[in-house]
Amino acid sequence: MRKKIVAGNWKMNNTLDETKKLIKELKKEIKGVKLKGKRVLIAPTFVNLQPAVKKIKKSKIEVIAQNMHQAKNGAFTGEISADMLTDIGVKTVIIGHSERREYFGETDAILAEKVDAALSNNLEVVFCFGEKWEDRKAGNHFKVIEAQLKNALFHLEAGSFKNIILAYEPVWAIGTGQTASADQAQEMHAFIRSLIEKKYNNETADAISILYGGSVKPNNAEEIFSKPDVDGGLIGGASLKAKDFTAIIKAI
Repeated sequence: MRKKIVAGNWKMNNTLDETKKLIKELKKEIKGVKLKGKRVLIAPTFVNLQPAVKKIKKSKIEVIAQNMHQAKNGAFTGEISADMLTDIGVKTVIIGHSERREYFGETDAILAEKVDAALSNNLEVVFCFGEKWEDRKAGNHFKVIEAQLKNALFHLEAGSFKNIILAYEPVWAIGTGQTASADQAQEMHAFIRSLIEKKYNNETADAISILYGGSVKPNNAEEIFSKPDVDGGLIGGASLKAKDFTAIIKAI
């Protein structure tokens, strides 16, 4: 049975003190929350990853990274390698977020390299993908999603998917306050699962967790998470407030 997952992407937010404070608040808030069969992930900035890993010891919270470079090492100023993440105790990394695609020019080909590098270094991958508003308005959203998955992931063997979490994030719903309806999320998640089944097999498709991301908040989380193919959420802004994030965790 696939895991239910709530992941908080903190993006470029929180100083070291703010990171420690938020983790402390979150640990307090989720104390007593039943998390059997569920995972809670948080993704602080690179400079706060190691302190965060130390702060979540003896906790059910997992610290993950927001990105990584595909090369093992070298002259890549400002970048972080898979080795550097695993060395400080990080076991999971987000790859393919729309902001990385949009602002830093990360193509499907680059993302395929990153996925390969992460998996070869025993890192679990949260792989993000999603269509822009013009794609959906033109009725091309299914084609866009299929291309993103095929180009970046479908070179992998079926067994590799046990180390991948998918995160469907319609770009038009990220940080806009606009959210895909629960039915729209379910429709796309079911489509994604059908693509994996067609490419690989039913077992692989049924086992993979598919998260929804895009303005998930305490007041809409329960409805979105109630859909059979929605296995949790990748949360942005709401993950920066311990009470809101905990309310979303409780909704799953």
